[in-house]
Amino acid sequence: MTERKAKLSDLAVLVGGRLIGDPGIEVGSVGPIDSAQPGQMAFLFNKKFLNRVSTCLASALIVPPGVDLCGKPGIVVENPYLAFAKVLTMLTAEKAPEGGIREGSSVAETASIADGVVVSSGCRIGDNVEVGKGTILHPNVVLYPNVVIGEDCLIHANAVVREKCRIGNRVILQPGAIIGSDGFGFAPDGESYFKIPQVGIVVLEDDVEIGAATCVDRAALGVTLIKRGTKIDNLVQIAHNVTIGENTVIVSQVGIAGSTTIGKHCTFGGQTAIAGHVNIGDNVTIAARGGVAGNLKSDQVLSGAPVMEHREWLRAVMTFPKLPEMRKELLRLQKKIAELDVLLNKGDKS
Repeated sequence: MTERKAKLSDLAVLVGGRLIGDPGIEVGSVGPIDSAQPGQMAFLFNKKFLNRVSTCLASALIVPPGVDLCGKPGIVVENPYLAFAKVLTMLTAEKAPEGGIREGSSVAETASIADGVVVSSGCRIGDNVEVGKGTILHPNVVLYPNVVIGEDCLIHANAVVREKCRIGNRVILQPGAIIGSDGFGFAPDGESYFKIPQVGIVVLEDDVEIGAATCVDRAALGVTLIKRGTKIDNLVQIAHNVTIGENTVIVSQVGIAGSTTIGKHCTFGGQTAIAGHVNIGDNVTIAARGGVAGNLKSDQVLSGAPVMEHREWLRAVMTFPKLPEMRKELLRLQKKIAELDVLLNKGDKS
């Protein structure tokens, strides 16, 4: 990445914050608040680190409202974490490579490659593929026939997009992402299984990001759809005919079975497992290792396997360490009841 310098005044405009101190101060990189050096910008995300502001050596800080900068230059902004992302992007943005088809790549004569597209060595582009302007294909990307790629996409090394799949604008595929692999469909045939052709496609809408080694399976019929702005982490499995709503976040090692529909702005923690043919509403958060076997209404925070309301799950988890003691007490009470039954039976006979 190429580092560049920026004035504090320009950064304040970039993040929409209130400037404090010398607007001409320049910073060239970002550092943690406890180890940043002069020439760097530091950020305060969490007020539990307030005591580090006074000792921070950074040339400037970005802080939330109500924080004393201790006489240091800085920018006050409502969302320092978002500001951090914007400043880091500005200071470390890579210079776009010069467009062109590199030696060692293979591009079908019927493919349509727009101006400014980078096709790196080792890429294989099939018949009737369309690639929009500004898109970068890193080494060994494979685009099967009839694939459509939008503008300003970034497709990293060894990613594969299979036949007829469609990718929107500004989509990022991390290394080894597989878009359009066959869905897992087999018809029982006695003791064996007959493979069901998977003839649908995958559609990734604008601003989607797919993590490294993540697989999004093509539909058996129709479309597997990932809607605008959704971010999917590494090592995630999305099965055939799944639909995922806008701006949903899916963390590593999540598995979503076929024909499931997920609403917008959901968040699934790592290793969450979702059964097939399930409908999940909008704004649903599932903590790590959650298990979903049925439909879920919107606007919930859930945990556990099977999932339950998060507060109920917390109470259940607090009970787990006490189970051995509770079992011991239960056995003691059962023994006591048995002894009382014997005494009562003796009393009845007398």
